[in-house]
Amino acid sequence: MQLTTIQRIIGLLLMLFSITMLPPAIVAWIYGDGDMMPFLKSFAWSLATGFVLWLPVRNVKRDLRLRDGFLIVVLFWFTLGLFGAVPFMTSEHPHMPFMDALFESFSGLTTTGATVLTGIDHLPHAILWYRQQLQWLGGMGIIVLAVAILPMLGVGGMQLYRAETPGPMKDSKLTPRITETAKALWYIYLSLTVLCALAYWASGMSGFDAITHSFSTIAIGGFSTHDASMGYFNSTTIEFVAVVFMLVAGVNFALHFLAWRNLSAKPYLLDPEFRAYVLVLTVATVIAVVYLYLSGVSPDLMTALKHGVFQTISIGTTTGFTTAEYFNWPGFLPVMLIFISFIGGCAGSTGGGMKVIRFLLLFRQGKREIRRLIHPNAEIPIKIGGKAMSYQVVESVWGFFSVYVAIFSVLMLLLMMTGLDQRTAFSAVAACLNNLGPGLGDVGANYEKISDTAKGILTFAMVLGRLEIFTLLVVLSPSFWRR
Repeated sequence: MQLTTIQRIIGLLLMLFSITMLPPAIVAWIYGDGDMMPFLKSFAWSLATGFVLWLPVRNVKRDLRLRDGFLIVVLFWFTLGLFGAVPFMTSEHPHMPFMDALFESFSGLTTTGATVLTGIDHLPHAILWYRQQLQWLGGMGIIVLAVAILPMLGVGGMQLYRAETPGPMKDSKLTPRITETAKALWYIYLSLTVLCALAYWASGMSGFDAITHSFSTIAIGGFSTHDASMGYFNSTTIEFVAVVFMLVAGVNFALHFLAWRNLSAKPYLLDPEFRAYVLVLTVATVIAVVYLYLSGVSPDLMTALKHGVFQTISIGTTTGFTTAEYFNWPGFLPVMLIFISFIGGCAGSTGGGMKVIRFLLLFRQGKREIRRLIHPNAEIPIKIGGKAMSYQVVESVWGFFSVYVAIFSVLMLLLMMTGLDQRTAFSAVAACLNNLGPGLGDVGANYEKISDTAKGILTFAMVLGRLEIFTLLVVLSPSFWRR
């Protein structure tokens, strides 16, 4: 374990993160309705801490190993969450206790979108900007940004990239050099953010709302500058823009890169994960619209179409924007939408959940086992896009699924031990582990009323979901620390 190298990188990354405290301070100065000092103090403390970590080991330059990459990613996400909570605790409005601030910070950085805040419409512009900015930074992963920058400082990035990026296909690169891959990802991410902001602005949002909501839309985060979320605007055009960009952000960014480079839509059409992603959301949307109309929840078909499409895409992509109190809808529909969030977005996207590719592999594995019962001696490969998947990939997907179910069960039981009812506990774990945000029952509107212990459990669940479980469990396993 290269501990001095790890210390050096954590110091550099923390100094890099400190710079992100300056834009909210500028927003506070522009609007004059909030205090700049919490952000300036956070900038100073983050910069100073990073400098103190970096200074003693600044000349240590060694190649990173894979386990070093895992430890750096985990340490940095927890460090980021801790320092990200400082503005919430030191600000006068809102002045949040430690656990609430920690929950809000991790919820932003993991793009979960669960909140403990109420009266969001009346918060200072700087705090509103900061919450949205946290989601934007966490969306692609600030580690990937660091991969593009740290090589200039003498730090390799491949191990960080492999530990941070999600999905069973994560070893594939868009370009021959990992630095160029990270830059390509960020160029796409930034371009989509700008396009989304312009579309929101053209649809009637103010400049501030357009920029901040583009942050949380492309990050598939779900934070809003209003208590009513997207329902505040009461605009079909704005909701349409949100649906389009939520769908786009839930697609593997490698496909966006290939489509842009080749100026062709073929990469999307030929990708089996993308086709499955569209199919699942289409079927779920049709069910939601028909049920809302036939059950009488919506007075007419257009209203059913409006709410059914938006809520299904928002929850299915794990964004978490709302236009209606879907958690109060009758029957099976709210639970079905929560179940859709388990599938989530595509691998290599900013979406949460288990990822479409894993469910596709599990589905095809199930089909193969049925065929094996009929033809016991047949060799039946599992193919994705015409390519046979190796035994190791299929095995890793089953391993992920089984560990996910086990962790989900344990976290749900722990929440029920804190006094939450079964419906609330189930949906809260699903919403946080899938990085979705809004749940059902007592956590439908927000998470303000649950205990600090429950908030701590759910904060841990958010990080597990953001790092796709294994990245964190690897570091927590005893074998990781053995020589």
